[in-house]
Amino acid sequence: MQELRDKYITAIADAADEAALENLRVTAVGKKGEISLKMRELGKMTPEERQVAGPALNALKDEINSALSAKKAALADAALEERLRSEWLDVTLPARDMRRGSIHPISQVTEEVSAIFADMGFSVAEGPQIDSDWYVFDALNIPGHHPARAEMDTFYMNRAEGDNRPPHILRTHTSPVQIRSMEAQGAPIRIIAPGRVYRADYDQTHTPMFHQVEGLAIDKDISMANLKWCLEEFVKAFFEVDHVELRFRASHFPFTEPSAEVDIQCSWEGGVLKVGEGDDWLEILGSGMVHPKVLQNSGVDPEVYQGFAFGVGIDRIAMLKYGIPDLRAFFDSDLRWLRHYGFASLDQPTLHGGLSR
Repeated sequence: MQELRDKYITAIADAADEAALENLRVTAVGKKGEISLKMRELGKMTPEERQVAGPALNALKDEINSALSAKKAALADAALEERLRSEWLDVTLPARDMRRGSIHPISQVTEEVSAIFADMGFSVAEGPQIDSDWYVFDALNIPGHHPARAEMDTFYMNRAEGDNRPPHILRTHTSPVQIRSMEAQGAPIRIIAPGRVYRADYDQTHTPMFHQVEGLAIDKDISMANLKWCLEEFVKAFFEVDHVELRFRASHFPFTEPSAEVDIQCSWEGGVLKVGEGDDWLEILGSGMVHPKVLQNSGVDPEVYQGFAFGVGIDRIAMLKYGIPDLRAFFDSDLRWLRHYGFASLDQPTLHGGLSR
């Protein structure tokens, strides 16, 4: 046993890598290893011999295993040390040219919108992109027969046979975030919810995945007048104009009552959009006062609280502001397009410093 111990302890200490170490483990304590074969010979010994040889073999096996583990850890530490040495980087070296990187217009506009509404006291809320039909439809007062719930318009997740849980959906809007936020925080509340949404549509102005930002303000004395002021301030700040006229057209959304689609005054001169002047009107968003059933479904008392909500397509207003003709190009991963329409990576949009520089 002493010869076996000296043989393997020395060999383990001299092992150059983990492959050699594994070969030693198999040779020593594997199923057909020398020490394992010795332990099988215990059955041929007398009880008195087993009392001496058994504990000695177990102690030898434990010692070999401990030596193997210690050597394996030492080899790993040495490999890490070598990697750290070879991948060493001098952080005092000059930075790369940051002008080569560009911020995507979607990221830029999301930051611009967030900066504008943060100045009005709105916080940013987020939620899951895959949600149950309760949050996507039912809690928002969207009935079961509504066209938006059809599989031709909405992406439903596959369910295993016999799965009786509510169906899950790639959210069609960020309104579920409003429900979750009211459940968690109650009222009063003032949030915007930017994020990805999904609908089965694809053409020059629609893609299966796009981006929305929705706003929600709930309190005891909020009215349509507050909604009108909020949207006017947003449009003026976003399009960076001093004056703009909004036109509210009566509409219908299951989750708001009354509901209104909002147009902005504009003109098209030489194919260029100018906001705040001219005789044309352009629809940019939907809005309204939150339906009492939506408040009730979110745990907010509609007898005490009321408020407004609105939804804006981030991709759409990015196209309008920066003159981008085709929505599909947003997702083509074309570096030439990004260099042309992208923004400097270190320019943070702020109201006092300018949203777009």
